[in-house]
Amino acid sequence: MKILITGGAGFVPSSTADLLLKDPSNFVVLVDNFLTGKVSNIPNHPNCKFIKCDVNNYHDISPIMCSYQFDYVFHYAAVVGVKRTLENPKMVLDDIQGIKNILDLSKNTGVKRVFYSSSSEVYGEPVHLPQNEHTTPLNSRLPYAVVKNVGESYFKSYQQEFGLDYTIFRFFNTYGPKQSTDFVMSKFIRAALKNQDITLYGDGLQTRTFCYIDDNTEACVNAMKNEAFANKIFNIGNDSIITIKELAEIIIRLTNSTSQIVYLPPLEDGDMTRRQPDITKMKSLLNRELKTLEAGIMEVLNAIDCGLVEA
Repeated sequence: MKILITGGAGFVPSSTADLLLKDPSNFVVLVDNFLTGKVSNIPNHPNCKFIKCDVNNYHDISPIMCSYQFDYVFHYAAVVGVKRTLENPKMVLDDIQGIKNILDLSKNTGVKRVFYSSSSEVYGEPVHLPQNEHTTPLNSRLPYAVVKNVGESYFKSYQQEFGLDYTIFRFFNTYGPKQSTDFVMSKFIRAALKNQDITLYGDGLQTRTFCYIDDNTEACVNAMKNEAFANKIFNIGNDSIITIKELAEIIIRLTNSTSQIVYLPPLEDGDMTRRQPDITKMKSLLNRELKTLEAGIMEVLNAIDCGLVEA
């Protein structure tokens, strides 16, 4: 089975590849332009091939998809990170071209199903909690959220028009050993390990949920294995709520750190006050309990202790 993962040098895509490669019948091709991906994330495996490529450039991605005739495509390439997406709105909008490229090439090369990494940002500022897949208020003004909404519409339209099956994953905060240091969980952990100040925007009472990477990848790969999950949307996350301030306090405690919590002015935009997914549908993909927050943080700390990832 031949599988393409775009954005493959990133945290979630490369972790998904790690899981897929445990099955010797899978051959995985990763493509990435290294905007945020890392060479160190790419699996060293005989059934894995990496090709440097920008999916937003049709002439870059077209020869790859035409050569391999993939069975499945995970389209995970995107500009990510609140600060980065706010500072580069045009670059974010350019990702629409990558979505179109992947869909056009998938329908023309016999791809069975395409998987799309959407985001909790499509919910904007939540109208109610938990946020479920049937209520998408479309009230966010941010380019990143708009592009994710547009992407979902493209996938649904290509299924209706051309019969190209899809599965949409709305990712909520996911963390793990490979996560880059410009996301809240990894940023707090690295600061705590160095006994540096942990900075919060506003009062730190924004609520979030945090999903350990293994729960994310297992759910998504299980969706690939079952055709009953085609043409559906899944929240992928954890539904246990915590404030950002509480997260900092837990990390300080688990690391025995002397870090101090420092409060900065709130962000002008992009920092939603609440997040909580309804993961009823995700649980049907896992059929097991999700990893607790403290257990997940300890997994990251153990990986750092063992030198598996940079401190």
